[in-house]
Amino acid sequence: MNFELTEEQTAIQDMANKFTAEEITPQAALWDEEHIFPKETLQKAAQLGFGSIYVSEDHGGIGLSRVEAALIIEAMAYGCPSTSAFISIHNMATWMIDTFGNQALREKYVPSLSCMDKIASYCLTEPSSGSDAASLKTRAEKDGDHYILNGSKAFISGGGVNEVYVVMARTDQGSKSGGISCFVVDKEAEGLSFGAQERKLGWHSQPTAAVIFDNCRIPASNMVGAPGDGFKIAMKGLDGGRINIGACSLGGAQRCLNDAINYVKERRQFGQRIADFQNTQFMLAEMKTKLEAARVLLYKAADKVSRETIDKTQWAAMAKLLATETGSKVVNDALQLHGGYGFLRDFPAERFLRDLRVHEILEGTSQIMKFVIGRDLVAE
Repeated sequence: MNFELTEEQTAIQDMANKFTAEEITPQAALWDEEHIFPKETLQKAAQLGFGSIYVSEDHGGIGLSRVEAALIIEAMAYGCPSTSAFISIHNMATWMIDTFGNQALREKYVPSLSCMDKIASYCLTEPSSGSDAASLKTRAEKDGDHYILNGSKAFISGGGVNEVYVVMARTDQGSKSGGISCFVVDKEAEGLSFGAQERKLGWHSQPTAAVIFDNCRIPASNMVGAPGDGFKIAMKGLDGGRINIGACSLGGAQRCLNDAINYVKERRQFGQRIADFQNTQFMLAEMKTKLEAARVLLYKAADKVSRETIDKTQWAAMAKLLATETGSKVVNDALQLHGGYGFLRDFPAERFLRDLRVHEILEGTSQIMKFVIGRDLVAE
């Protein structure tokens, strides 16, 4: 068993680190402070293939595995978890079209999404349907060669800004998960509108709004996969999405750990460096150990998702649970080591604390991750 990255993976990681250092880290605090959506930076990332990391090369993707995707997402989160998570969501939506869409749908959407000339949102969650995603109420009714959508989606990253929306809607009222289908909806579609931009604790570099369908008319050819495949597509997407969100937590936590180490080496109290106190060293040791343990688990889970092993969903859930909760703990401890300065926006820790908190909620809460893991353990 080899725990080392290959030369190619190391090169990919180095490229992502360089891009982050040059294009993301210097601007991330401003994006957060002024709620700036950095579309130009996203398109620069797409020039390196980061807009279509595990999309096939046929339509402009770079066709990497979920391990390489985790390395890229983690590297970008070192500069800005909010921006990195936004790119992850776009990748997931684009992958769904590329993997499950027919050839005509792929040719219509994937090339422009791969270069991020157009950006995609993933629309599953509803105001009354969160953890129980199969209970969604948005309807899609056939009308000749079109579908008419009615309902709304909540907390949609890119809502009102992105050009493409991958939407899960109910086509069969008599079935729960089997009655859900997947559609691609263009921003210009008749009957599509958006709520006001949400006011959030973190993730300020990306817009978030409700997506509203009021007799929204779309071509029937915009269905992804077959009728009733939507929930299956959504769950397959979440396996990879959970890996990516875990990777975002690792990248953000690593940044804060590094910043904390540098700070305690410079800060002096009681006539010595804070770094020389045993308590400080014990805190840093625990942060480092937990972070590396979460990283190993996440990379292994990413490999399982890439290989589509039978236990990939359980491993993706374990990886997200450990990585997101560890990430939040490491960032909180890093802020503590900064003392009162950690509470100020002059230092990055408070921004990372706000950005990472939602990772324990989206793509399945920590409690749902435990449910998924436990359910598989006792399955007959």
